[in-house]
Amino acid sequence: MKKEQKTHLHELYIELVKCQKEIITSGLKLVLILEGRDAAGKDGSIKKIIKHLSPRETRVVALNKPSDTETHQWYFQRYAAHLPAEGEFVIFNRSWYNRAGVENVMEFCTNEQYEKFFTDVELFEKMLINANTIVLKYYLDISKQEQKRRLDDRKNNPLTQWKISPIDLVAQKMWEKYSEARNSMLQKTSFDCSPWYIANAEDKDTLHIAIITHLLNQLDYENKNEDLLAIDAKLIFAATEHNIKNKLFQ
Repeated sequence: MKKEQKTHLHELYIELVKCQKEIITSGLKLVLILEGRDAAGKDGSIKKIIKHLSPRETRVVALNKPSDTETHQWYFQRYAAHLPAEGEFVIFNRSWYNRAGVENVMEFCTNEQYEKFFTDVELFEKMLINANTIVLKYYLDISKQEQKRRLDDRKNNPLTQWKISPIDLVAQKMWEKYSEARNSMLQKTSFDCSPWYIANAEDKDTLHIAIITHLLNQLDYENKNEDLLAIDAKLIFAATEHNIKNKLFQ
């Protein structure tokens, strides 16, 4: 990371701390959802976001595959158990949108379960928002070539081999199916109350700055540095039909 980027990021960390102070004192409930291609940079983005935040009021949720008991529960039940209380900031590293992505592509759910998800998810998110929960959703997008490079790096680096999963191993093979599932998910679930934002994640350093900046711009808090947050790398855009068709890696 360049020196100017480090300075910029440090200033954004200060804004994040100010924002969290507002969340705590106002009793707000904030949910951040990060979805995206395998190796798109969700883990790294989360590390940057929470680096200087209070561990008491900040939680990262990255659930494993459902247990036998959970597969027989209401689909959203295991996610609901991790929602924030007042004053908390919860980040979902993958979320209930697994059903619209991985579970659908890998045939871990039935067609009926998949279709029912789209009926239920809007009601679920409206319930959260009616309960004074702020829901922000970002999809991190990378090219097929960049994904291959990052997955190869994981395999060859002894410190990151733990990240390799059976899902990762077929990510390139299933690229087109994941593209179709992603496009359908974004089109069907970018609601007025909880829209999707798409982030170009080809360059990790600029992504981290862009996503923190965009996140802070969606929230109100005291002493916001408007000049800092006005700097726009133009890496994040709304999940409109035009943008899904023309700005995503297909």
